[in-house]
Amino acid sequence: MLFTFALGTAAGDLVSERMDLGYWLSAVLFGLAIAAVALAYFKLGLDAVWSFWIAYILTRPLGASIGDYLSQPTGDGGLGLGTVITSALFLTVILALVVYLSVTRRDVTEPQRTARHAA
Repeated sequence: MLFTFALGTAAGDLVSERMDLGYWLSAVLFGLAIAAVALAYFKLGLDAVWSFWIAYILTRPLGASIGDYLSQPTGDGGLGLGTVITSALFLTVILALVVYLSVTRRDVTEPQRTARHAA
């Protein structure tokens, strides 16, 4: 976990700062990479385990790029919200998603019934 977080953050910083693409473009780039993995899974039959882990690893640089875009000063290509407001924003979004999924249960799948259990 620590390894993926450290490398993911470093990858986000590398693309946005060292390659001089900027935070917003880096976020879009990592978002498109995740979309490509989803497309490969749904349309090309990429293995579910590989799909999950590739997408999971790509979420870290995506989050780092979005976080940097929101928190960094405008002179550095960010929105200048600062780390406290950015953290509060992320917390609000995460809590809203958890509450939404808890109330609607849209993330719960019904177990498949086999012929043996159907009787």
